[in-house]
Amino acid sequence: MRLLTRVLAITASAATVATAAAATPASAAAELVVNGTFAGGTTPWWNSADTSMAVSGGRLQVKVTGGTANAWDAMIGQNAITLAKGKTYTLSFDASASAPASAVTTVQLAASPYTRTLTKTFSLGTTSKRYSFPFTSTLATTGGQVSFQLGGGAGYTFSVDDVSLTEASSATPAPTPTATSKPTPTTTATPKPGSGPLAQTDGFYVDPDSNPATWVRDNSGDSRAARIRSAISSKPMARWFGNWNSDIGSAVSSYVAAADKAGKLPVLVAYNIPGRDACGGHSGGGAGTEAAYKTWISAFASGIGNRPAVVVIEPDSLGDFGCMSDAAVQERNRMLTYATQQFRDKATGTWAYLDGGNSGWVAAGTMATRLANAGVRNIRGFSVNVSNYYTTSESATYAKAVKSALGGTATFVIDTSRNGNGSNGEWCNPAGRKLGVPAQAGGAAEMLLWVKVPGDSDGNCGIAPGVPAGQFSPAIAVRLIDGT
Repeated sequence: MRLLTRVLAITASAATVATAAAATPASAAAELVVNGTFAGGTTPWWNSADTSMAVSGGRLQVKVTGGTANAWDAMIGQNAITLAKGKTYTLSFDASASAPASAVTTVQLAASPYTRTLTKTFSLGTTSKRYSFPFTSTLATTGGQVSFQLGGGAGYTFSVDDVSLTEASSATPAPTPTATSKPTPTTTATPKPGSGPLAQTDGFYVDPDSNPATWVRDNSGDSRAARIRSAISSKPMARWFGNWNSDIGSAVSSYVAAADKAGKLPVLVAYNIPGRDACGGHSGGGAGTEAAYKTWISAFASGIGNRPAVVVIEPDSLGDFGCMSDAAVQERNRMLTYATQQFRDKATGTWAYLDGGNSGWVAAGTMATRLANAGVRNIRGFSVNVSNYYTTSESATYAKAVKSALGGTATFVIDTSRNGNGSNGEWCNPAGRKLGVPAQAGGAAEMLLWVKVPGDSDGNCGIAPGVPAGQFSPAIAVRLIDGT
């Protein structure tokens, strides 16, 4: 199964080879991995959630938590790897496990677009073995990454030593394997942003048929087209799915398949909850009944299957409670909980995020309670600032408060599509807003995403009178580019 480990912040390339301590190379090649023998402790190696690591007996011992779904759910790695395009390298290491297991090693960019130049799956036994993977780099970078992806199975201890990455042109004798086993470590390091869906894809998917891309294609003679193409339609953004899709399973599957074929990570939005936009009213609609919604969201999740994807679930759905009856709130919680269960069970390569409103709407503690009641613990986490304008800093502060109120377990993503100038207190096509940072892993959140499509109207309001919600307006797009 191709899992989601391509694009998050730490998915660069190049696992490292080192020579065993017992065999010093006669003519040492330039070593690209720092502290591959772990003689200097764990620095600069990092580890993700679901792992702890420590050096014992001269080897790095990584305790891997059992029960994770994907290889990238438990990782270690090192960034700042320098690679030259067209050069041949060899990544080598000694490794074993406390019980037979399968792992993945990668060499790739550590930042967007997270292009990979090496991905190898290898089997681990209880006796230390030397692994060696030659490859020709397709990257020219000082920002590469070597990673070991260790999750997706039962718990065990991964033992690694003599990690080395060198140019193949530099002759280095093969090191002597060692079978030394080490005790289980107990220390934990700060998780890095590079596991998950992004770590097994070569960057975020650019929707070729987004509203701005379609407008540019159909209006190539317009003086605004080149600017909109450069600033907006060439950037990764989410594709929204709702009751306008006649066959949701097929529509989702086709979109995810296109991204998968391109080796990219798609971002999708599920937007079909009955009574949606109860307070705003401009984007009303959705499935007619609870039963219809459950059928729809089940088909949505099945359409993704085990392919890599990121999904934002029902923007605004937990912020609208003040405009809903108690019975409607209870019904919505049932539907959202069901949705999270469907993505957990049927979209096994997906990181799903239940929408958590924005920093100017619902108090963090209240939102945490609403997220918990709607099943957020079934999925990766929650999203904030979708279709709004609050700065990344404001949004991160709010999201961290929500996360803390949830017990610190959920992660979060931020919609940065239109937050370059922050919020002026208005939400419906306000003037003076600006594009924010394009999609990337990390950056104050697990991911920064363009969830709202820049240039799509919020409704018949603000600077776009007469433009209904969801319709692309080149005038709005240019104002977002210019910040006017």
